[in-house]
Amino acid sequence: MALTLLGCAAPPAPVVEAPWVMQARDVAGSVPPKLLAVLQEEIARSGPEGAIGVCNVKAPAMARAASEQSGWAIRRVSLRHRNPKAVPDAWERAALEDFDRRAAAHEPPASLERSELVKDTDGRLVQRYIRALPTMDLCTQCHGTPDRMSPAVVARLKALYPDDRAVGYRPGDIRGAITLRRPAL
Repeated sequence: MALTLLGCAAPPAPVVEAPWVMQARDVAGSVPPKLLAVLQEEIARSGPEGAIGVCNVKAPAMARAASEQSGWAIRRVSLRHRNPKAVPDAWERAALEDFDRRAAAHEPPASLERSELVKDTDGRLVQRYIRALPTMDLCTQCHGTPDRMSPAVVARLKALYPDDRAVGYRPGDIRGAITLRRPAL
C-alpha cells in the first residue's frame, strides 16, 4: 500500500539574525524620525527654503551625534546626491542599485535593507548595514519635480548645491539610504 504525503514538507528553518543586525536596524530606524521632526518644525517656522538648512547643517550634526552615541559610523547616501559627502562607496552603490531593482519589482521601499560582514581595504572585518529612505510627500518640496518646488527653494538649492542631482523624486521613490558601519566586534 502506497502512502502519499501531501503538504507535509518540513517548514523552512527560521532565519536567525545576528544581534548586530538587529542593533543596526534599531539605530537606522531611530535617526530618520528625529530628522523628520526637526524638518517639520523648520518648515512650519520658515517654509521649505528655511528647512534646507536643516538638511545642510543639522542632519550631518544629528548623524555625528547618533554615531557617537551608538558606536556606528552613520551617514546618508544617494545615487543622485545633493551633498558631495553623500556619494555612496561601492558597497552602498550596489545596495542602492539593488533597492531600485527591487522597488521596480514592487517591493515596498520602506522594507528594503541589507546587512553584511565585509572585509575593508585593510582586510579588517566590518559590519555593514543599509536601509532605503523612501521619498515622503514632504520631501518633494525640495527634492521633487520643478512644479513642486517654489522659486525660493530652487534659488537656495542652487546657491548651496550648484551640482545638485537630488531632484525629480516622487513620493515613494527611493531618495537614498541611511548606512551604518563599524569594525566587527
